[in-house]
Amino acid sequence: MEYGQVGSAAVTDTSSAHDVVTRLTRWADDFPEPGVRFADLTPVFSDATGFRVVVDALAACAPDAEVIAAVDARGFLLGGGVARELGSGVVAVRKAGKLPPPVLAQSYTLEYGTATLEIPADSLGLDGRSVLVVDDVLATGGTIEATARLLESAGAVVIGVAVVLEIAALGGRTRLGKYPLTSLVTV
Repeated sequence: MEYGQVGSAAVTDTSSAHDVVTRLTRWADDFPEPGVRFADLTPVFSDATGFRVVVDALAACAPDAEVIAAVDARGFLLGGGVARELGSGVVAVRKAGKLPPPVLAQSYTLEYGTATLEIPADSLGLDGRSVLVVDDVLATGGTIEATARLLESAGAVVIGVAVVLEIAALGGRTRLGKYPLTSLVTV
């Protein structure tokens, strides 16, 4: 698949997002713990064309999204770019303890522990608004499932999930069956 024009920005390189991500992703075995294989997308993001192609491809997943929910922390890089491309708002879904109260919180289990995500409890105005959840990697699905539940608890309508890389063997897609899901690369 090639990307030529998405939203208002033209992509001058005809490389597909899949090709760029496959070529530039750095893999780290046994990180952050033994048995976990970490997909480092930093080289994709640091390549100007790679970043542009990925942002454009993610933006194409839900061009009518009113808000982009960017998941802490690498999702912030993507979510900000997608929101700018679409002319949407962006909500940073933060790790616990990073926001002043009051907050809405959602705890979950991930492949190597547990965690909690938070958003401000008021002032976001998410009630009834269409939201696209954006993150870098879909592994077991716990983080994105918790993000979607958190947003719905704030009144948002989650219209889809878009990720750069999906690790199919970890089964995250099955946890997200309720939401349309786009992954640019599945390994």
